[in-house]
Amino acid sequence: MRVKVWSALLGIALIFQADGVLGWDLPSLFSNSKPDSIGLKEIEGDPVAEKRERKDPLRAKDHRKQMAWVDSVFNSQTFEQRLGQLFMVAAYSNRDAKHKNEIAKLIKDENLGGLIFFQGGPVRQADLTNYYQSIAETPLFIAMDAEWGINMRLDSVITFPKAMTLGAIPDEKLIYDMGKEIARQFKELGMHINFAPVVDVNSNPNNPVIGYRAFGEEKRMVAKKSMAYMKGLQDHGVLANAKHFPGHGDTESDSHYSLPVIRHSENRIKDIDLYPYRELIDEDLMSVMVAHLHIPSLDSEKNKATTLSKYVVTDLLKNQMNFSGLIFTDALNMKGVSSYYKPGEVDMLALLAGNDILLYSQDVPKAKQLIMQAIAEGRISKEEVDERVIKVLKAKYWAGLNKDQKIDTKNLVNRLNGRKTQLLVEELYASSITVTTNKNGFLPLRNLDLLNIASLTIGGDGVVFQEKMDKYAKVDHFTMGKGANSVVLSDIRTKLKDYNTVIVGLMGVTNSPSRGFGVSSSDISFIKELSKEKSVVVVLFGNAYAAKNLVGMPHNILTFENNEYTQGLVPEVIFGGRDAKGLMPVSISDYLALGSGGYMEGLGRLSYSYPESQGMNSKVLDEIDLIMNAGIRKKAMPGGVVLVAKNGKVVFEKSYGHYDYNKTKPVSPKTVYDLASITKVLATTQAVMFLASRDVIDMDKPISTYLPELKGTNKADLLLKDIMAHEAGLVAFIPYYAKTVAAGSWKNEYYRETPVEDFTVPISNNMFGKESLRDSIWNWTVKSDLRKLDPNRRKHGYVYSDLTMYLMQAVVERVMNQPMDEFLEQNFYAPLGLNTLTFNPAKKFNIDLIAPTEDDVAFRKRVVHGYVHDPGAAMYGGVAGHAGLFGTANDLAIMMQLMLNGGKYGGVNLLDEKVIKEFTKRQSSQSRRGWGWDKPDPERGKGGGAGVLAPKTTFGHTGFTGTAVWADPENDLIYVFLSNRVYPSANNNILLKEGIRTEIHDVIYRSMREESDLSEKGEE
Repeated sequence: MRVKVWSALLGIALIFQADGVLGWDLPSLFSNSKPDSIGLKEIEGDPVAEKRERKDPLRAKDHRKQMAWVDSVFNSQTFEQRLGQLFMVAAYSNRDAKHKNEIAKLIKDENLGGLIFFQGGPVRQADLTNYYQSIAETPLFIAMDAEWGINMRLDSVITFPKAMTLGAIPDEKLIYDMGKEIARQFKELGMHINFAPVVDVNSNPNNPVIGYRAFGEEKRMVAKKSMAYMKGLQDHGVLANAKHFPGHGDTESDSHYSLPVIRHSENRIKDIDLYPYRELIDEDLMSVMVAHLHIPSLDSEKNKATTLSKYVVTDLLKNQMNFSGLIFTDALNMKGVSSYYKPGEVDMLALLAGNDILLYSQDVPKAKQLIMQAIAEGRISKEEVDERVIKVLKAKYWAGLNKDQKIDTKNLVNRLNGRKTQLLVEELYASSITVTTNKNGFLPLRNLDLLNIASLTIGGDGVVFQEKMDKYAKVDHFTMGKGANSVVLSDIRTKLKDYNTVIVGLMGVTNSPSRGFGVSSSDISFIKELSKEKSVVVVLFGNAYAAKNLVGMPHNILTFENNEYTQGLVPEVIFGGRDAKGLMPVSISDYLALGSGGYMEGLGRLSYSYPESQGMNSKVLDEIDLIMNAGIRKKAMPGGVVLVAKNGKVVFEKSYGHYDYNKTKPVSPKTVYDLASITKVLATTQAVMFLASRDVIDMDKPISTYLPELKGTNKADLLLKDIMAHEAGLVAFIPYYAKTVAAGSWKNEYYRETPVEDFTVPISNNMFGKESLRDSIWNWTVKSDLRKLDPNRRKHGYVYSDLTMYLMQAVVERVMNQPMDEFLEQNFYAPLGLNTLTFNPAKKFNIDLIAPTEDDVAFRKRVVHGYVHDPGAAMYGGVAGHAGLFGTANDLAIMMQLMLNGGKYGGVNLLDEKVIKEFTKRQSSQSRRGWGWDKPDPERGKGGGAGVLAPKTTFGHTGFTGTAVWADPENDLIYVFLSNRVYPSANNNILLKEGIRTEIHDVIYRSMREESDLSEKGEE
């Protein structure tokens, strides 16, 4: 009877529809392409008994040369020497000289076939490998059991995701890329065989040894993921090894400690467990590892492990399944076989069963002796053994062992852990994050101004998790241990009382089914009770099977593992910086089925990654470190922060130096800086663009249209567009504070050291101004003279003026009938989740978060710290159109991304794209300026405040305190520079003279050019 597997798959497809999350049918779970592309063929009769074409996966492309080398090695050795090629022993790079000498003796005396390396370090292992290869008569196979990469065994190397994490990834191309990258790392370390992938179909949630090591519970999905991993390895010169044959997916004991018994029928095993092997064998799988299992339906002899079963190894794998690659035993020191047979004896029995390579042999000389005896007794022929030796030598040639493979240890660790490797690991983890339930589409979080958010981390260190959330919104963080008592739970409940949204990070999850995967029932009860009162988002950091505890809760996310990657990535999903893509690789319940989860679109908020993710070169960007550190040494500034975002991703964010030259506190990305004139564009100009986007103001109208009290003054006919372009004839600035000081100190009629009646305006710490100061400054501004108009000109020329923004602030506040800071907070900063972008930060933050500005000897006679540096803005109450705004680099980047997005960000639509383009374009031939915005200087070729390489469409602004922000719409690029160069003295102009800000800007552009050049050359 002909049965189409694809039709059968459709027939059993599980369609899951969680609240707000798209359900996925099984075919779409496994492929975005046609089913035949993963080997889903029509099968007739017994799927194993039907003979398939026998292939030789060990055959090299230059087969003649391969066989010539094999013959030369084979014929140069005695039979006993050749026999050594069938043994691999365990080696360690973290052991003493005694171990090294023992391995060296085996290599020399037994002509050992290879080594499987375990614990140690990359450089130590490389040195040992070079030594061992130098003393080997026949080149050694070097192998490692590195299912999730070399870090599984060695320190100082990046780790890749576990198989079940990979099982959640819908795009197998990423898994192929992982195999490719692990192959590159293997070759860097002179290794040839990776004992991966695990192709067990984990159909038993209580499996104590496989579990997260398997891709999942469905045979086709396991085959698809395994295939990608296998090809990634083998396409790049490393032998893959499918394990644990014939299938370790439904056991309740661990073969490391006992002999597991599987009681499934032979037909069931052939249908489920052997399916991935058939698929991989059809695609030239090069090696298989046989497990230590007892399967009565395959071999009923009591306590007979599959490793030692001729029916399993020879009849089933070799003959029925036509596998002609290398067959490895599982480690022969494992209790599944070592409990029943002595070292040497178990090796001999494994060879008789049909295995080619005896892995982790405990006594090679004894095993050789017993094998020779078995040949003499006629239990196996010499020719059979020679055939296996030839297979091993063919595989060695394929792996390049016919040539010298000395490992270069210079910069080895750096080569193993390159930025592109880190980027791949990030992409893998990001693609696996699975939103399992999402009631009413609550995620990703919208309307941040309406949410009062707390996080609760249970049972682990959630520092990275918490810090990443802080980049998106104001989140207050709480922690508690696993299984907390009633007193602690009551205290936490009280602390969370005023929050309407709680993000719970459930950590401390283990891989032990017998211990409930480390999840406390009392913690789950507490979370469920909390979810009755608030919107609770639960993030499970760990084993997929632990998700059974979350059934019934409305908003759940699964990350499969707990590490810096997953902790950093899941907030991006929660807040919409990244899409969610993951699919459940196993079934947990009827409500959390295989394939549940699926695509959840993000909101276009910023996400965070490596430069290479956006075509930039990390090594070039590292030059920023040199520039910043040199600037600090020259005392251009005591410290600072540099941020670069490309295509909506922050790819560089570093802090340098300290708050002051005494190094009292190091700068961090959370350091809040006085932005000075950046206020003009990220406060006043934003408000003006908001009004223009709604046709509330007209830039061609005179200012008196909106401020009628200016009629009759010299300001009445000034056009808004001329004011914003600094071409209205306003003087550059007015030293307002000079009117309030005399004889070297401030006048008592304007200021007090303590707040008293009529003196409540905070000018600095222990300094309060008269409430009428703002009115005075406004009157002085209105009455100020205009610059003299050249009689040969129809309009004033360009002069950069602070007065422009005093006037435009007045327009905004009059039209909106609201103070500008309140308007911006309600309409921009709060909806965008900008916690640090604010005026008068000393009222909002701990002073330790804010960098000091100047030791003001001219006006305030004290260190200005937490108050606006600009004297006029301080007198204006800290909220002025030209200065007063404080913030972090991250919040500035969000505001600039809003501009590059055409006025939209995170589901909020604030500005009209046409208005943005009008305001940010060059407005006249007299200057480089837009309306409010600064631009690169096109005539002088010096870039102005921007880098020379910045295109003309770039817009941004610099600040007197040593700040800069630039956005480039052509390249979707943002550059933020923050410092307090005015500390301790505003007379310090080294930052400007050295061109530090513009030099960094040009480095950013070079990083794009040089990465592009490397890509064109095909270089890594």
